[in-house]
Amino acid sequence: MKVTEKLAALRGLMREQGLSAYIVHGADPHASEYMAAHWMEMSWLSGFKGETGTVVVTMDKALLWTDSRYYLQADIELKDSTIGLMRESDIDCPTIAEWLIETLSKVSDEAAGGDAYDKSVCTTCAPGQGCGVVGLNPEMYSVNAFRALKEQLGEAGIGVHSVDLIKPLWTDARPAIPQAPFYEFEVGYAGEDVASKLARVREAMRQKNANAMVISALDEIAWLLNIRGKDVEYNPLVISYVVLEQDRCTLFVAPEKVPSVAHSQWGEQVAIQGYEEVFGYIRQLQGTVLYDGARVNEALFEAIPEACRKVNAQSPIMVMKAKKNTVELEGERIAMREDAVALTRFFRWLEEEAFANGQVQTECTIADTLHDFRAMGKHFTDESFGTIAGYNGNGAIVHYSAEPDTCATVRPEGMLLLDSGGQYLDGTTDITRTVWLGGEIPAQAKRDYTYVLKGHIALQQALFPRGTRGNQLDALAKQYMWAAGITYGHGTGHGVGHFLGCHEGPQNVRTDNNPTALEVGHVISDEPGIYRTGEWGIRTENLITVVPAPASEAATTNDQFLTFETLTLCFYDTQLIDFSLMTADEIAWLNAYHARVYAEIAPLLSAEDAAFLAGKCKALNVKY
Repeated sequence: MKVTEKLAALRGLMREQGLSAYIVHGADPHASEYMAAHWMEMSWLSGFKGETGTVVVTMDKALLWTDSRYYLQADIELKDSTIGLMRESDIDCPTIAEWLIETLSKVSDEAAGGDAYDKSVCTTCAPGQGCGVVGLNPEMYSVNAFRALKEQLGEAGIGVHSVDLIKPLWTDARPAIPQAPFYEFEVGYAGEDVASKLARVREAMRQKNANAMVISALDEIAWLLNIRGKDVEYNPLVISYVVLEQDRCTLFVAPEKVPSVAHSQWGEQVAIQGYEEVFGYIRQLQGTVLYDGARVNEALFEAIPEACRKVNAQSPIMVMKAKKNTVELEGERIAMREDAVALTRFFRWLEEEAFANGQVQTECTIADTLHDFRAMGKHFTDESFGTIAGYNGNGAIVHYSAEPDTCATVRPEGMLLLDSGGQYLDGTTDITRTVWLGGEIPAQAKRDYTYVLKGHIALQQALFPRGTRGNQLDALAKQYMWAAGITYGHGTGHGVGHFLGCHEGPQNVRTDNNPTALEVGHVISDEPGIYRTGEWGIRTENLITVVPAPASEAATTNDQFLTFETLTLCFYDTQLIDFSLMTADEIAWLNAYHARVYAEIAPLLSAEDAAFLAGKCKALNVKY
C-alpha cells in the first residue's frame, strides 16, 4: 500500500473506534534505543526511516515530529505522502500534546457552531474544550510518558484510549519478531553469577516491600540472567520480558529462542514461558508490584490487577548494572586494547593507503574499512552503533549518518570526524577522533580542536568528592570554549554498558537535573565538541571510569575523593593542536597518555604498525 492508502485505512479504523486522532510512536515495547524491524510502525506508516519520530493522524491532517538530525531525510522521504514535517528541535515547534489541544479544540468550536463538521469523528465535544479521544498503542509508550500525555490532554478535556490500530493494518510482509537463539554470557566475562544477581535484586525489592517486579528493558534482562542475543542491531540483546518474584523468576521468550543446551548458571532458578504469555501472568499477580515507569510500557502496567499495590520507582537493576565489577572493568580494558589495535591499523591505512594510486574513498567506504579492521579482533561481535564518519561540513551534523547514495567523497585534505565503537565479549567501546587529512590547517580549526582537547583533558583530570553528580562536572569540559563564546548542545558524557548498550544510565555528564551521583565502577564517555555549520565538526571522545583518588596530604577532611581512569587507548592528531593555548600540565598529560598507549598497544602490533604508532605517540617537546 502507498502511504496515502495506509492513512485512509487508518482513518477508517479511527472512525470505527470513535477517535479524533491517533498517535504512532517510533518506539518498541522495551524502550529500546535500537528496535527490531517488527516494531517499526512509524516507518511503515509514513515511509520515514529515521531512528526517531512520531506520527499524529487526524481526520484531515497527518504530521511527523522528528529532531534536527533528520530534517533533510524527512523532507525527502515524506514527499508525496501528504504527511507534514514538524521540526521539533525548532524553538517555535509545538509539542504533540500542544498541537492536539489546539487542533482538536478548534474542531470542538466548529462543531458547537454548526460549521461544516462531521460529528461522526467524535462523540464528546464542548466549546473551548478538546474534542473526543486520542488513540495510541500502549505497548509503545512508557508508563510515565503515557501518564504525562494523558494528564496534559485531560486538562483540555481530551481523552486517551489504549488501542493498537496498526496491527490489523500491517498484515502484508510485516517482519517477524527475531527468533535467533540466545546464548549464555559466561561468569568469566560477567564477573557475577545469576544466583547472586537474583538475590541482590530481591533484596532491593524487599526494601520496597514488593512481592514482584516487572522487567521489560532488554539490557536489564540480559544483565540479570547473564544472557546475550542477536535480536537488536548493535546491541547483544534478547527480546523478552521477566517477572521476578521472591520465590521464582519467569522469563517470557519465544520457545524457539531457548538454546537446546541448558543454561549452566540457571539450574532451577528460572522458568520459561512464551513471550506473549506475560500479560496473562501479570494479571494473576498479588500484593505489591514494583516497576520502573520510565522503562515499563503502559500495556504491561494496565495488566497489573487493580487490587495490587503498585510502586513506580527507578529499577534497581539499572543502578546495579551501571556499577561495573572488577571482572567487567578488566574486560573493558581488554576490549579497549583490542579496539586500539584495530584503530591503529585503520589510521595507518587511512594515512598511507586509502588514497594511493588514485583510489576514491567516501564516508561509507571509510566506515566499512574501519568495521573490517575491528572484525579481525578475536572477541569482536558487532559495532556498538552505526559509525559516524563526517567529512568537513558533515562532521558538524552531530548525529550524522552517511548513506551510500548521498555520502560525501573524502579527499586527502580537510577534516574527518570519526565516531565509532565495537562490541566485544570483553566489553563495549565508543571512541571519537577528529583528524586532519591534508592541506594547510586553518588557524580557527586549530583553536577549535585545542579548546575541545583542553576540556576533554580537564574532565579526565577531575578530582571530586563522593556524592558529586555528572552535571556538576559538565562545565569542566566546556570552560575553555565558553571563554571563547562557544558551546555545544549535546551531552558531554553518557553511561556505557558492559557488552550491552553503548548508551546506558543512570549516570551521565550533561546540563540536566539528573540526581545520580558518580560512583566507583561507573563507565562514562568524555566527548566535548565544536561544530561549525558547513565547515567542520570536531569531537574528541574517550571512555573513562570512576576510581578512588589517591589520598592527599593537603586534605582537610576525611571525605573520600574520586577521579577518573582513562580506558580508551588511541592517539590524538597533534598536528591540529594550537600549542600557544596549551599549558605545561596539559602537555605533560598528553605525553604520559601517548606513552601509555604505545607501551600497551605496540606489543600487539606488527613491526610496521608499531613504527606508525611510535610516530603518532612521540613526546611533544613544547617550550614554556
